[in-house]
Amino acid sequence: MTPEQLAVYAGIVLSLFMSYFPGVANWYNGLESAQKIQVMGGLLVLVALSVFGLSCSGLYPVVDCSVEGAKALVNILIAALIANQATYLFAVRSFKPAAG
Repeated sequence: MTPEQLAVYAGIVLSLFMSYFPGVANWYNGLESAQKIQVMGGLLVLVALSVFGLSCSGLYPVVDCSVEGAKALVNILIAALIANQATYLFAVRSFKPAAG
């Protein structure tokens, strides 16, 4: 599995988890839009950094533990963001009742 694939799966799982998991969903859905963006962005950055950390520790060596590997984190993060937002649009937002 590539780091980008791992990030995509993490983005999908995070979107579904934050929107539907009991307790967490109630808290997350109660946040304002800007707060949701900050929470999700922070979690996705954490995922990207975790992939790099696992690679550097040798537990899951999928990116180089180097400056080039650190630069690859940008691509990993972008993949996670895209998957996260696509999942939200198709699997969460489309099932929420319209406001108003």
